[in-house]
Amino acid sequence: MEALVIHSPGDLRVEDYPTPAVGPGQVRVRIRTGGICGSDLHYYQHGGFGAIRIQQPMVLGHEVAGVLDEVAPDVTHLALGDRIAVNPSHPCGQCRFCQLGLQNHCLDMRYFGSAMRMPHVQGAFRQEIVVGASQAYKLADGVSNAEGAMAEPLAVALHAVNRAGPLLGRKVLVTGCGPIGAMVIIAARRAGATVIVATDVMEQPLRKALKVGADEAINVAESPEALAKYAVDKGQFDVLFEASGNERALRAAFDVVRPRGVLVQVGLSGSELTLPFNTVVAKEFDMRGAFRFHEEFGVAVDLINKGLVDLKPLISATLPYRDAGKAFALAADRSQSMKVLLNFD
Repeated sequence: MEALVIHSPGDLRVEDYPTPAVGPGQVRVRIRTGGICGSDLHYYQHGGFGAIRIQQPMVLGHEVAGVLDEVAPDVTHLALGDRIAVNPSHPCGQCRFCQLGLQNHCLDMRYFGSAMRMPHVQGAFRQEIVVGASQAYKLADGVSNAEGAMAEPLAVALHAVNRAGPLLGRKVLVTGCGPIGAMVIIAARRAGATVIVATDVMEQPLRKALKVGADEAINVAESPEALAKYAVDKGQFDVLFEASGNERALRAAFDVVRPRGVLVQVGLSGSELTLPFNTVVAKEFDMRGAFRFHEEFGVAVDLINKGLVDLKPLISATLPYRDAGKAFALAADRSQSMKVLLNFD
């Protein structure tokens, strides 16, 4: 079979790649669709992010859906021909964090398309892949492969919303309206947020934010003063989801979040942030990080299967995997695209 293998920044190749045999408790998935994630872009453009760098050739990709073409005899809840979304997260289940129910912090995590460990964990941008049956979640009839491939970023957004605590009746600010920020808007609305304001520095993602449920979208590059009305009386927002990884966005939000508000940092930055912690103390902010997900993947698939979320407005384009260079360039252009998908048919 063929796979998309990154060797160094800008050096993404279509290469032959072996498929292992299916063992007990496993299934073989014929990949149909894959979504290009921000981390894939970082590997493609820069060879990694932060201290995480590519040290050996690695198959990219972790947002995928496909069809089962082999099922181990001991797997009884899945069948040949089932269309599935693949959970790219494979915690060990044995370490102390897994035992505490914090599987996203597993000490022996194997996450598709990640250079965080050596040897790297190979990704899922390939024509077929063998995974544990527990990583395969059935898609309902009528749900597209494209929607199934978006279960992973939706799970990230659902985990961020879980980290915020109850949102029923809350006023929410989302800074950064890329795919994750947009899905946070969707998830926050499902969780009961009554007011959602989104900010970004570009018009295209802000238009998408409005389509998926934001009440107001503010271009802070063109109208930096537009948030000022929310700063009255020490701030109007109960919860901030910071999805841009931009220090200026986070600092600006400090003025509009009320005392004892919750700040959830979802976006990763290329460097460490410097923050006004005197404000954190004075306003008694509760700052929380949100990293990956665990049980939220199954919830994401359920929401998609039941039609309780609509992710289709976020799909910008679908290109053949052999046109990966063009697809990655398009995915990097925020003025044109939100979520770019690869077709492996």
